[in-house]
Amino acid sequence: MEKQKILLVDGMALLFRGFFATAFRGNFMKTSKGLPTNGVYQFLRYFLDAVDTFKPTHVICCWDMGSKTFRTELYAGYKANRGEPPEELIPQFDLIKEVTEAFNMPNIGLKNYEADDCIGTLANHYAIKNDVIILTGDQDILQLVNHGVSVAIMKKGQGNYEVFHQENFYEKRGIEPKQIIDLKGLMGDTSDNYPGVKGIGEKTALKLIQEFGSIDNLLANTDKLSKGIQTKINNNLDMLHLSKRLAEIKCDVPISCALDTARWEYDLAKINEKFTELEFKNLDKLIG
Repeated sequence: MEKQKILLVDGMALLFRGFFATAFRGNFMKTSKGLPTNGVYQFLRYFLDAVDTFKPTHVICCWDMGSKTFRTELYAGYKANRGEPPEELIPQFDLIKEVTEAFNMPNIGLKNYEADDCIGTLANHYAIKNDVIILTGDQDILQLVNHGVSVAIMKKGQGNYEVFHQENFYEKRGIEPKQIIDLKGLMGDTSDNYPGVKGIGEKTALKLIQEFGSIDNLLANTDKLSKGIQTKINNNLDMLHLSKRLAEIKCDVPISCALDTARWEYDLAKINEKFTELEFKNLDKLIG
């Protein structure tokens, strides 16, 4: 049987990116009823470009389901640096799902987990017999690169992607995909608001992971570390272990999606009806 090519879309990453790419100019694109649509419109431009670039046979969109997850239970500060979403974005959360449904695309999400965890679980499952490509702007997802799983990171502008796969990953990053988890454990993540080991930045963390391979091996060989690094690690041991747990994408969450429901096939009339309702012009040109 021929391998399928499955595109897993990090929905929130595209929606937020699309919203802020246009919002900074104050361009919220509103319908005649006053409904803001800029994030949805840009999402579709990014999404349709990716479909055109990667030519998937199947497409699934994954979503966060609220800000409370098992990670916020582990660490109250997790993502606590993020303010409320702008009021023009709030109605677009539901709207984008209506639009993806118009494309007959499954929307997958699970309370208490992030979209990343759903993506990781589905990617692992599908990659056994198929090729999976994950579309995101989020570097954390690089830990999922594996046999049959590649990650397309969206770069500035439209239609620019950096694609990571098993063969080019080490050359690009200097470590293996799974070691991203150990790297983040050491250096933390300012955008997700967890500290890692205070005083250890990306450069030092990378050097330590390249030398020792993992946090466990590093902790088994602390006598080989400089006094300064030993002290930093000993002073932040709990946070080191916690940061590693926060960084790791769960690939065993209880979700599934039958592939035949995700085939990239759509009814143009249904899409055009949705575009007319949202007063979108020019987008129909992008649909092949």
